[in-house]
Amino acid sequence: MGAPKYHRVLLKLSGEALLGDLKFGISPVYVRYLAEEIRKVRDLGVQVAVVIGGGNFMRGAAVAEHGIDRATADYMGMLAMVINALALRSQLEAVGVETRVQTALAMNEVAEPYIRLRAISHLEKGRVVIFAAGTGNPYFTSDTAAALRAAEIGAEVILMGKNAVDGVYDADPNLVKGAKKYDELGYRDLLEKRLGVMDATAAALAEDRGLPIIVFDSSAADAMVRAVRGEAVGTLVRAGR
Repeated sequence: MGAPKYHRVLLKLSGEALLGDLKFGISPVYVRYLAEEIRKVRDLGVQVAVVIGGGNFMRGAAVAEHGIDRATADYMGMLAMVINALALRSQLEAVGVETRVQTALAMNEVAEPYIRLRAISHLEKGRVVIFAAGTGNPYFTSDTAAALRAAEIGAEVILMGKNAVDGVYDADPNLVKGAKKYDELGYRDLLEKRLGVMDATAAALAEDRGLPIIVFDSSAADAMVRAVRGEAVGTLVRAGR
């Protein structure tokens, strides 16, 4: 399938990526598909870490608008991320990929605590590592968790999977006919153009560490593999303008 350009990657998936054709919860069929796509990348000899959001169940900021205090709402969102991580681990193990879940909140009965050097050791042994519960702190998004964990483990790129959207556009392509797709952007472009790919904290951290991001359609078969091989897939977000 060709040699990979990147040898340690962090895959960022939104919680909605696990919905498949559902409107709420987890589609086991679609999660199995994602597991197969990750297996293809792992089989290239690439070390894969994953961060998953929890938006298929709840978003802390949205819940907070209905009267629950924001910190509590964010912790509820972190638990949703753990549920998603366990679902993906189950399907990865089912397709023959040894996987570990590490959580930023202690829950030893279901997952390991996040320990940076242990995570790196797992990766070096060919295991997929799923980082759950965000950063473990309220007021930070799963995007920020992805940028933070990518920096901590020395990932070479963040692969940001979108469902049925093949990159970054100047408007929502599902709503605006003729929306323009960007092949390449700088982090500052994301903020100045308000493109909504990730929040400002995550973008600033990724830019500071010189971490590129490839925004691609995770629902397109082999797109993840092609991105890892360095092919022109989706939109490349790089440091600088």
